[in-house]
Amino acid sequence: MVTIDAQVHAYERDHPGRPWTAVLEGPDEVTGDDMVAAMDAVGVDGALLVSPFTMYQYDASYAIDVHAAHPGRFALIKPVDSTDPGVAETIADWATLASTVAIRIMMRDDVSDDPDDPGINRVLDAAARHGLPVNLLAWGRLDQVAALAARNPNTRLVIDHLGLQQPFVPPAPPEPFASLPELLNLAQYDNVVVKITGACTLSHEAFPYNDIWDPLCRIFDAFGFARCMWGTDWTRAVKLLSYAQGVESFRLTGRISDNERAALMGGSLQRIYDWSPAFE
Repeated sequence: MVTIDAQVHAYERDHPGRPWTAVLEGPDEVTGDDMVAAMDAVGVDGALLVSPFTMYQYDASYAIDVHAAHPGRFALIKPVDSTDPGVAETIADWATLASTVAIRIMMRDDVSDDPDDPGINRVLDAAARHGLPVNLLAWGRLDQVAALAARNPNTRLVIDHLGLQQPFVPPAPPEPFASLPELLNLAQYDNVVVKITGACTLSHEAFPYNDIWDPLCRIFDAFGFARCMWGTDWTRAVKLLSYAQGVESFRLTGRISDNERAALMGGSLQRIYDWSPAFE
């Protein structure tokens, strides 16, 4: 079974040569080498490296450097600015890199909540033309995503982190899956897939986090394992669990079959992003 983490982050310490815009909860530094060591320790073959927006905004240069050092272990996802009139050209340039598998929109306060917004739809159209899925950080915006999915049927939309707001520090929210019906509504759109990333941070129990499995199984039933991808959202989750716990909780559970586990923990991702890891 090939194991691929659908979302990890890597970053340097804040320094003048590549200064941070803000501080993300987590360690002072998690380099590409650090991330590879964590993956090797628990047998994770590869990962999608998402350039951390909090630190680097739209600058993906560090992620590109990490890929250059570990070309077989990571594929890259870059946040893009939907308000930038030149965003289609940015996407076209990003698509030329062999390391590229997707782009990302951070659907937060400065991004329009109008599904007809020309900037967002410009991004979705450009991504489709270049064969790139669009990852959406969209908690609180899933009704908007439904309208975008209907309007852009040729664009693959990837919902980050189950479409749910997740904590950076303990405890988990009192009702962490309260918005789950809004996510399940998106299953009707064939172009929508879900990253089951950071799910363990929503648990009120200790490892192996058994209380997350009833809601997760509702997602699997709605979308099917062909449209679901496991991941840790490392390093955002570092104050809630270890990397090994985020991996092993999915390996050990008896709630899914071995075939379903293989699809969830790497098989579906290889097809959705058209990428597979290769050891150097």
